[in-house]
Amino acid sequence: MRKANITRKTKETDIAVEINLDGSGKYSINTSIPFLDHMLSLMCKHGLFDIKLKAKGDIEIDYHHTVEDVGIVIGKAIKQALGDMEGISRYGQASLPMDEALALVSLDISGRPYLVYKVEFPKKSKLKDFDPDLIEDFLQALVSNSGITLHINVLYGRNTHHIIEAIFKGLGRALRQAVTIDSKIKGLPTTKGKL
Repeated sequence: MRKANITRKTKETDIAVEINLDGSGKYSINTSIPFLDHMLSLMCKHGLFDIKLKAKGDIEIDYHHTVEDVGIVIGKAIKQALGDMEGISRYGQASLPMDEALALVSLDISGRPYLVYKVEFPKKSKLKDFDPDLIEDFLQALVSNSGITLHINVLYGRNTHHIIEAIFKGLGRALRQAVTIDSKIKGLPTTKGKL
């Protein structure tokens, strides 16, 4: 099984994650940010990843450090769990509706981190005390530390929660496709010889 354990401790955050890419969608997530916990749970469930994640951060200041550092740690865990990447499908995509919102998520486990994030939230975005702009920070940290190229396009949506939920469910499904081992692929899925 492709697993990883990563910890990261700074003056601002203390995070530990265990991931199993060949899991069944079981999760235990506590970041002290309920909305982030909910989104990560959806990503795991739809990606069929098993994750245990515990994070403490300076959330009394704001959520930015914790959200970004959780992205860093999950990105590092995905990269470590992928190991030599031999036989992986490499690419994944999902078109994910969440009621009135539709997100398109495409990714490439390329070794070249890059984020294209085309998401507009309604002018009257409301998510209790969670700033929707932090989602882009999370995703940038995730791709920078996993070596994934990620394109997210939200075609439309009225409800901010639904837009973000479509993104995380789509991300889980696209990742599941990309990390899947394909028995027809011998070695690495590249003509370069290295990802």
